[in-house]
Amino acid sequence: MGVFEIILVVLEVIASLALILVVLFQSGKESGLSGALTGGSDTYLSKNKMGGLDKKLAACTKWVALVWVLLTLVLSLV
Repeated sequence: MGVFEIILVVLEVIASLALILVVLFQSGKESGLSGALTGGSDTYLSKNKMGGLDKKLAACTKWVALVWVLLTLVLSLV
C-alpha cells in the first residue's frame, strides 16, 4: 500500500465520519408536524432559524456525500 493510497484511505475515513455527523445533526422531517400537533413552543422566528440551519446542513450533506463518493471511486481505481 503506497503513500497515496494511505492518504486516500485517511481522507475517506474523515469524510465518512463527517457524513455521519452531519446527518445526525439534522433534525427529522417529522419534527415540524409533531410539534404542530402537540402544540410545540416554537415561534415563527425560531422555526425560520432552524430552517436556515437545516438548509445549511442539507447542503453540507450533499457536498460531503459527493466528496465521499469521489474518494470511493478513486480508491476503487487505485
